Amino acid sequence: MESTILLQVEAGVAIITLNRPKQLNSFNPEMHKALKKALKDAEQDDSVRAILLTGTGRGFCAGQDLNDRNVNSGEEMPDLGESIEKFYNPLIKQISAMPKPVIAAVNGVAAGAGANIALACDIVFAAESASFIQAFCKIGLIPDSGGTWTLPRVIGMARAKALTLLGDKVSASQAEEWGMIWQCVADDELIEKALSVANHLATQPTKGLGFIKHALNHSSQNRLDEQLELEKDLQRLAGRTQDYREGISAFFDKRAPEFKGK
Repeated sequence: MESTILLQVEAGVAIITLNRPKQLNSFNPEMHKALKKALKDAEQDDSVRAILLTGTGRGFCAGQDLNDRNVNSGEEMPDLGESIEKFYNPLIKQISAMPKPVIAAVNGVAAGAGANIALACDIVFAAESASFIQAFCKIGLIPDSGGTWTLPRVIGMARAKALTLLGDKVSASQAEEWGMIWQCVADDELIEKALSVANHLATQPTKGLGFIKHALNHSSQNRLDEQLELEKDLQRLAGRTQDYREGISAFFDKRAPEFKGK
């Protein structure tokens, strides 16, 4: 059986590829488990200092494979909250808490949970032909995988409500204009551009970048005084890293720093 997730490590970057192209890389339990393991392996591998998430074929991810959700008349209704609790919520938390930068290269349609998984990544690139669709409303469901949390914060409540209630498609260029993603790029430049940024981040002070993620992820829930305290605590930790020492030494030596991610 072909692997549902491909993982390769090159020059400090773990490239994780969703690999169910015939199903537009939609999730089944096997792919959930494989992605969880790939992310965990990347986190625990000290040689990995950045992660690039993308998909094979013409889609990034179409969300949940609905073949696992077929409900025939007379059958007991499924508990969809169970799969969210078991798979999707832990995945979003895993990406958010990852102490290394996670870059998404959205190579095609990102629908349903697939869109919100992409938006959970730290830096999102999308091909010009890519699109984002909050398709939940079309089958009587609500956005999950953090969609109702992320969208109002990145595009505002008015747009978030319209997108989730209407299920309209958002092009990559529109997503960039609205601030949903970092950058829309030509299709044939997507992987090269995303990998270039991932390669750059893999040479940077990894622990410090992880602290930045942690601070930003907590900023929306914290009061100002709480965030100031968090910044103090994280800065204390950052100041004790080898990379901070290297950065200061390089500054005074007027040379490029050589960060080790420690």
